[in-house]
Amino acid sequence: MSSPPKFIEKAQQLPRNIWVLTLASFLTDVSSDMIVHLIPLFLANVLGVRIVTIGLIEGVAETTASLVKVGSGRLSDWLGQRKWLTVSGYALSTAVKPFFVLANSWQTVLGARFFERIGKGIRTAPRDALIADSITPEKRGLAFGLHRAGDTAGAALGILLAMLVIWRLQGQELTLARSTFHSLIWLSMIPAVLTVIILSVGIRETKAAADRKRSTTSFAALPPTFKRFTAVIVLFTLGNSSDAFLVLRAQERGVSILGVMGMLLAFNVVYATISGPAGSLSDKIGRRRFLVAGWLLYALIYLGLAMAQTAVHIITLVIIYGIYYGLTVGTAKSFVADLVPQAQRGTAYGWYNGAIGLAALPASLFAGLLWQGAGRWGGFGPQAPFLFGAVMALTAVGLLLLWLPRNEN
Repeated sequence: MSSPPKFIEKAQQLPRNIWVLTLASFLTDVSSDMIVHLIPLFLANVLGVRIVTIGLIEGVAETTASLVKVGSGRLSDWLGQRKWLTVSGYALSTAVKPFFVLANSWQTVLGARFFERIGKGIRTAPRDALIADSITPEKRGLAFGLHRAGDTAGAALGILLAMLVIWRLQGQELTLARSTFHSLIWLSMIPAVLTVIILSVGIRETKAAADRKRSTTSFAALPPTFKRFTAVIVLFTLGNSSDAFLVLRAQERGVSILGVMGMLLAFNVVYATISGPAGSLSDKIGRRRFLVAGWLLYALIYLGLAMAQTAVHIITLVIIYGIYYGLTVGTAKSFVADLVPQAQRGTAYGWYNGAIGLAALPASLFAGLLWQGAGRWGGFGPQAPFLFGAVMALTAVGLLLLWLPRNEN
């Protein structure tokens, strides 16, 4: 990978929009990661919700975001406007956070997650298109990599703050207390509000977006290579259930609440460290190669999570999991921009993000059923979702190599 000084020198040359959006994602993840990983534990420990219901909640939340992502991406292309769709999405997610404090049933949590994810759905595709519009193709991987690094650094800080609150309020307890969860929600509002202010003042609409009013926004008009890539992503995602299952698996192996947050902190540090240099390197050696490497690593990690016997095994594998994220998340978004014309990027990002989220509902629901079953059927145990994920990742690698030959990207 590029040496750190060279990467930093390149990053300093990126335009204002990239830095503003990176700062916004940093603050948003400070806010969201203070609570998002604790939601499944709140459901399981405080409300006594079954694993399959937790999978349903996570799946419905992501699917909701996905449907909105498709519409918001197309709308941003049609209007030639990215900024205010992006800002409004962040604002809605911020406004919903206090409703988690009122939750006394899983249905209320589902409702709060539903509207919070609508906000994410509104902002994601226009934001990604705004990043792509603001940068030249030869620095696209670097821009998306830096954005992911900022996003993930924020997640790490959010988790660290949550750890301090948890340690102060309940020490090394194995289960989450309602009062601790509520305290973190109110604290998370501060960076969320700052995000909306910074975006409102700092983002500049690109000329490319402004000149692109009423462009062709149908899925049928998108390039065949993009459609094939989207199909592969859907297949991969069917085995990539919510990371809530990683948290539940860690607790099942005896990791305390504080230990879970420490594990996630280390994961995000690795993710943030890898993302920027990996994105820059993908500009030189190709996105496809990075995706293949990342998905193969994912398969090995999920196989290890299925076989893990101790808390140390789980913690080690989740930290390594950060490498997979660093190699693939920003690279995949850069790959989308490589595959479609500039005039259709909002639409493409809408369908790309939407397809992933739509697959998240069956992925998380199926993972919950595999783990704990439903009704009288007790499922196959906690190993099953991870074995299934490993198999689907290997299948996706094969299809990526078959359907997107090297000379097409």
